[in-house]
Amino acid sequence: MEIYLIRHTTPLIEKGICYGQTDLDVTDTFEEEVEMIRPHLPQKKLRVYSSPLQRCTKLAAALYHPDLVERHNDLMELNCGDWEMQQWNEIPKAEIQPWMDDFVNISVPNGESYVDLHERVVNRFESIKAEGEDAVIVAHGGVLRSILSHITNTPLRASFDEFTLHYGCVVKIEVSEKGMEHSLLYNYSRQGKEWHRPTNV
Repeated sequence: MEIYLIRHTTPLIEKGICYGQTDLDVTDTFEEEVEMIRPHLPQKKLRVYSSPLQRCTKLAAALYHPDLVERHNDLMELNCGDWEMQQWNEIPKAEIQPWMDDFVNISVPNGESYVDLHERVVNRFESIKAEGEDAVIVAHGGVLRSILSHITNTPLRASFDEFTLHYGCVVKIEVSEKGMEHSLLYNYSRQGKEWHRPTNV
């Protein structure tokens, strides 16, 4: 069994803004990015699972027939609660410091912790794996890192350093009786380093 993980293409958002479950559109490089992703996917029947946010569903529908796309809320990015669409550097230090110190276990105000995301994502991934059919999951950086942490027993805190996943990346997971092995098929950065935390903390 093969499961392909695909991160959405470049979102239409300025660097330095906190976003998680905000339903962002994609940039005008979308079609070009799709064509860069396509050669790394197999030409065979796949179950297609996607986050319901449009930056994921648009990619899933472009790569496969829109009618095949199964949307699941538990594949959404971290809920950033009160911080959604705020400038990272404008979030008060007293408010953000506890999360910076332990983002794995501390929840964003009125949002989630990384553990919260991890639990819902792993439950969905295990459900998909139990179906026993080749599949593709189109989702977000936090979701993909959570899955890879799960199958490799990587501590969540180490996942951002262990798994560098750019927009549009493709990861292949091979599931066998021996376990699960993953390989990075495509991982190209168009815009350089991403900015998902404050620079002044």
